[in-house]
Amino acid sequence: MKMTPNIGIVNALIRITCGLTMLSVITSKMVKKPWKQSYWLIAFLSSMKVAEGIVRYCPMTAAYTNGKDMFNGLMDDFSIDEMNNHPKDTETFNPS
Repeated sequence: MKMTPNIGIVNALIRITCGLTMLSVITSKMVKKPWKQSYWLIAFLSSMKVAEGIVRYCPMTAAYTNGKDMFNGLMDDFSIDEMNNHPKDTETFNPS
């Protein structure tokens, strides 16, 4: 799997800024209450946002793009023209 940058410069700067802000807030909260495990989770997630901004690669964006491309490839196989032009073997039932 090749990791090419899939987010822009502005998006990367926003991720770095928000990630460092959240990391500093959570670190200051962990000083008062180090036993809370939710602070550790938020610190881990905010550090991931900083790393995504530095590397300019977001795995969730890559997964969304690949899934969208797969879905479009499947939909190309089922074109509406082919569905409308197939011969009908049976007549439609009209109960009236």
